[in-house]
Amino acid sequence: MASAHIDKRIAAQDECVVRNVLIRHAREQPDKVFIATPDGQNITYGELHELVIKTAAALHGMGVRQDGFVMSWLPNGIDIIKVWLATNYLGAVHVPINTAYRGGLLEHVVNNSGATVLVAHHDLVARLADIHCGGLKHVVVAGGTAAVPAGLIGHGIEEFARAAPLSDDTLERDIAPWDVQSIIYTSGTTGPSKGVLSSYFHLWSTGQSTCYYAGRDDRSLCYLPFFHAASMAGFMKMLCDGGSIGLVGAFDTKKFWQDINATRSTTCMMLGSVATFLAKQERADAERQTTLKTILGAPLNADVKEIGRRNGIDAYACWNMTETSTPIISRANPDKPGTCGSARQGVTARLVDANDCEVPVGEVGELVLRTDAPWAMNSGYRNEPEATARAWRNGWFHSGDAFRMDKDGEFFFVDRIKDAIRRRGENISSMELEREVNAHPDVADSAAVAVPSEFGEDDVLIVVVPKPGCSIDPVRLLEFLVPRMAYYMVPRFVRFAEQLPKTPTMKTEKHLLRKAGVTADSWDREKAGFVVKRERLVAP
Repeated sequence: MASAHIDKRIAAQDECVVRNVLIRHAREQPDKVFIATPDGQNITYGELHELVIKTAAALHGMGVRQDGFVMSWLPNGIDIIKVWLATNYLGAVHVPINTAYRGGLLEHVVNNSGATVLVAHHDLVARLADIHCGGLKHVVVAGGTAAVPAGLIGHGIEEFARAAPLSDDTLERDIAPWDVQSIIYTSGTTGPSKGVLSSYFHLWSTGQSTCYYAGRDDRSLCYLPFFHAASMAGFMKMLCDGGSIGLVGAFDTKKFWQDINATRSTTCMMLGSVATFLAKQERADAERQTTLKTILGAPLNADVKEIGRRNGIDAYACWNMTETSTPIISRANPDKPGTCGSARQGVTARLVDANDCEVPVGEVGELVLRTDAPWAMNSGYRNEPEATARAWRNGWFHSGDAFRMDKDGEFFFVDRIKDAIRRRGENISSMELEREVNAHPDVADSAAVAVPSEFGEDDVLIVVVPKPGCSIDPVRLLEFLVPRMAYYMVPRFVRFAEQLPKTPTMKTEKHLLRKAGVTADSWDREKAGFVVKRERLVAP
């Protein structure tokens, strides 16, 4: 079908619309491998196109039409890729959801999405019995068998291979770059997830900006779940450019380097504490012999830098969120500590106060954004007009993140505004505090949260995960911290835990820690009589 637009700022349909891209690659390079798995399975563009058409035919037989909604509730694997691309092949909207969802949060996203078809892993199907399923009609069970709740029509995913051929007249109109491709639900670390409406051009822009240094000869390792924008962006970059992906079920510290080499991946993103886990394990032959050439740190912490340095891998920094399209990114191996990079071409970025007035260089403000090209960021939130209006007020997208900008135009992340801590008149970055705690040789992970203070404002609680086999004394921990930070940042409360509550994308669910607050097993520095004076911890 002919291109429906002439605005050169927006990618053409053959460049960013999934149906058109798949048809083009199946015609031009059908034998090129697109998907490689660690166990040696390879799928070419031609084979992928055939799988997608068969899956699209099955979904069409279940009533999926252009602008409809198909939800996938699946771990990483071939099945979720088939469902995603087949949904878009029909001009419908793909709705991938978190495999950890259950109860009220699951009910919220099922009803909010408007999906009529759900493709779910067999281990998850039983959770549907506990919720109201809204307009859902069909449940396709993948990976095994499971009983579908009454009132829903059950299918086995093996039916996809037996579907009647797809006719050529399934589209009522051309699929445009600004059509909604997917609804990506936010992490839900602070409450109910919002459904981000993402157009084809939005996701294309995110992929192109995130992996601007990668080409069609590169292979991106996809180990983050496909309900996460970071994994979707890397996939979309490779698909649209004619590159390839290494497909891994999930991140595994012990197998990471083996997975890289088995798939011959050359680039990947490192989110959350992934780099920290990798840096703290003993360097083995698989890491020394890695095929990896570039890594993208979000953030680019000391562990990402160390992995890059010791393996000769170029490391980049960036900042992004589901709603944006990687507006801040660095050059290779930036030398300024803590930098996220600068605003990329086509993006205008400002730091503003609570009234949207720009703050002076060097001061902390909320990052707000615009793009030169239309549709290059989110199209709002699904069925949430008030949240959309708040986010886009005054014509700028409000990120909710606090940054500083230096005189060279480089941005430095301070904190999520809602995660910032204010203690006795001073603002504390939870991220900066956690960075110092994680520098302790016996600490595997940590999270700092605000808890109510009897004097008003906040006190600081740090939840610490010791390394396996290590025992940490709270007094010794604070003695380690006091010389490394301002006195007002030193935590009052210390609690130890075997692990932190995490989303599948390795983000700490701080709302759960704040809800738990100061527990009976939390150590209270002030109750124990310890105070901070002259950069020392003074005993009672």
